[in-house]
Amino acid sequence: MGWTRRIVTLGLVAALGFTLVGCGSKSGGGESKTTEPYKIGAVLSLTGTYAALGTAEKNAIELEVKRINDAGGINGRQLDVIIEDDATDEAKAVSAATKLIEQDGVIGIIGATGTGQTMAMRSELQRASIPQVSMAGGNAVTSKFDKLVFQTPWPNKIVVPFVLQAIKDAGYTKVAVVSDSGGYGKDGHEIIVAEAKNMGLTIVSDQTFNAGDTDMSAQLTNIKKADADALLMWTAGKEAATVVKSATDLGLGLPLFGGSGQARAEFASGSGVAAEGFVFGTGKSLMPSNWPEGSEERKAVQDFADRYKKAYGADADIFAGHAFDAVGIVADALKRAEGDVDSAKLRDLIEQTKDLPGFGGTFTFSATDHNGLTADDLALYKIEGGKWVLAK
Repeated sequence: MGWTRRIVTLGLVAALGFTLVGCGSKSGGGESKTTEPYKIGAVLSLTGTYAALGTAEKNAIELEVKRINDAGGINGRQLDVIIEDDATDEAKAVSAATKLIEQDGVIGIIGATGTGQTMAMRSELQRASIPQVSMAGGNAVTSKFDKLVFQTPWPNKIVVPFVLQAIKDAGYTKVAVVSDSGGYGKDGHEIIVAEAKNMGLTIVSDQTFNAGDTDMSAQLTNIKKADADALLMWTAGKEAATVVKSATDLGLGLPLFGGSGQARAEFASGSGVAAEGFVFGTGKSLMPSNWPEGSEERKAVQDFADRYKKAYGADADIFAGHAFDAVGIVADALKRAEGDVDSAKLRDLIEQTKDLPGFGGTFTFSATDHNGLTADDLALYKIEGGKWVLAK
């Protein structure tokens, strides 16, 4: 099955980081009659093209698990998170979900890392009525409402128009697009095409690539022949670095734009000088200082960022943040539980999440909205010297 890890977590802290008590959802839970752990599954891409994303998510899960661990328990019970690697493969994501449900007996699943993997697991989750908290940014995850599926990132329907507006505001009107052929890339591409037209932007070259591709010269040569004045890349895979390096090698000379898929250290450092000046849109929490001083979002995000940096010696990227939110949402729901919790009760408790500050923003779900985030939760960044800074 690949990489598997069991993490046993012990409890909730009364007021820290992701404010699960006080500033988060109202506490109404009580100790259950059993001391058996709450069992939650997690399907992550720890290998394959999304490995850097999944690794950041695993780090965040382990960090939050330890924090909860050391605090003493959720309603007197431990939280047992069982992690499976889907290798950035849809079929393996389905197998991982099946194993977690049938062999491990989980009552909920966090994941997947990718949009394609998230959607592929849906049939298994439906069959077993297991709630899912996805960390994938595809619009498809929650655009067609599913009572079992929740989402922590800002979906493409929010991020794509935000980035296109930045392109338009910079004075560019003729856009070349390069996107991956996977779930996230396809999902974003569909929105790019529709929104560009609505915003008066013209797509003058439209190119795609596959996971694992190591040569983008053909796509970028076609873009070079087009009369473009900006290049928009939409992907979350490691191939993003290859795209910008190839653009530099070919002397493309176009301003480069992207979305949340580039909000990771792997891209900024792995692309070297080729990524210099790259502009991308993603959540405010990539830099906690974007939130007002003293706000619940600022306190939650800064606490997590500080602990992540101390534990791993690296800044928390948005993928670590999505996992932080997923664990927090599940833990907050469990804390409000009265008595024993099965998958149906967990689903209902997650849907009742209200005013819970996290990395993505402040989460409030409802019977019609399982994402709850808006463009107000986004900011525009630029890569300078191998690091991201606020775009001016």
